[in-house]
Amino acid sequence: MSDLSKLDKIIDRWNADPEFVVEMFQDVQDQLGHIPRDALEKVSDRTGAPRGSLFHIATFYQAFSLQPRGENEIQVCMGTTCYALGAQRVLEALERELGIAPGETTPDGKFSLRKVRCLGCCAIGPVVAVNDEVVGTIRPSDVADFLTGLS
Repeated sequence: MSDLSKLDKIIDRWNADPEFVVEMFQDVQDQLGHIPRDALEKVSDRTGAPRGSLFHIATFYQAFSLQPRGENEIQVCMGTTCYALGAQRVLEALERELGIAPGETTPDGKFSLRKVRCLGCCAIGPVVAVNDEVVGTIRPSDVADFLTGLS
């Protein structure tokens, strides 16, 4: 984190209480789009929480990322219904179009791709979410136009 004073403000907001490291990470994630290593270390130093525990938290919750995410985060639902309706083929089309695998970000920083367990929209599967917008009944043949609409 280039500006550690911002991080200090986040930690101070939560009184450097180790019970609130998840909330601190949410604030860091919101401001930076990811949790840089130096931010994790600073939270550990200021709260007394072990770095290993913080690393576990930062990697356990899907809301957090240790790597910068793209401007548009594309999540492909791989829940049972979406999978049965062709989500794997939609994911493969996205991989081809974007040139990245799940968990990666395009070199220009525009897109990140993730597989998720369930988005809770089974009736309109297969489902893809982009940032906070859900797109249902998407087909592999729709992917190129779908991405063009995001550019």
